[in-house]
Amino acid sequence: MKAHSYRVDEGEGDTMQSLELTEVSAGYGRNEVIHGISLSIIEPSIYVVLGPNGAGKTTLFRTIGGILKPSSGQVKLDDVDLFYSKEARKRITYLSHLNALPEEMTVFNALKYYADIEGGDAEHVLDLLNLRDLKDKKYTSLSQGQKKRVSIGKIFLRDRDLYLLDEPTSNVDPKISKEIRDILIKLSKEKFVLYSSHNLYEAREIGTYLILIKNGELKFFDKIENVKTKQYRVGVKSLNDISKLLPESKLDNGYYVVTVDSPKMVAKIINDLVQAGAELVEVRELDNPLQEFFEE
Repeated sequence: MKAHSYRVDEGEGDTMQSLELTEVSAGYGRNEVIHGISLSIIEPSIYVVLGPNGAGKTTLFRTIGGILKPSSGQVKLDDVDLFYSKEARKRITYLSHLNALPEEMTVFNALKYYADIEGGDAEHVLDLLNLRDLKDKKYTSLSQGQKKRVSIGKIFLRDRDLYLLDEPTSNVDPKISKEIRDILIKLSKEKFVLYSSHNLYEAREIGTYLILIKNGELKFFDKIENVKTKQYRVGVKSLNDISKLLPESKLDNGYYVVTVDSPKMVAKIINDLVQAGAELVEVRELDNPLQEFFEE
């Protein structure tokens, strides 16, 4: 299959750090799932891995993490082949979309179990993710959302260079999701974070870069801010009638909807409305440009 090669090369630190995939194909038995993927990352940041179900996101993560051996190509962290280097893999942590922790252990004992194996501080994780109220509960007795929180805690037991997070906020309530995203945003100032999600708005909120996987191939890799949309619609809600101030708008579910060429035009429209006496209560974006990747 034809390979798609992209490169991100920004930001310089005191030491060189890079994740390099070169013509990587991988799968299960004779079923090849990802095909000829090449990319180079040299900047601590959050890279959102986006794609429809079955696109190959989890297989990509498992291959980068050294769980799956590539059928062809190489995955390297700082020029070291991850599959063949145990030391290199110690610099990585992988959160599966499955909640895999010992079912009959208490939350604290499960975290301590992994801390004893891999190193780290279970007490620190209890405080970081507000898990102290669950400390003595058996993992099997937790709700799905609570299990997810504890599973996420495992990746923060000790410091890593590369974090592979497969849908980390699925089945987690919005408050906890935001807390997790805030931790990751802070972490990404110095670390590489690959973060898969089906939530397009979450991807735009947390990510700096977008890695798009479709049919096992890399289709797009660039900064999310460079993603262009075919149209940009904004909904404006006002306490008074602004139809004459926005004659080109359409009223839809209480919003005056206007289409503009770019987000930059929104500020001028809002300013003009306020100057003309509009009593605005809400302005919201109605389209997510990332949606177009799923519609192509």
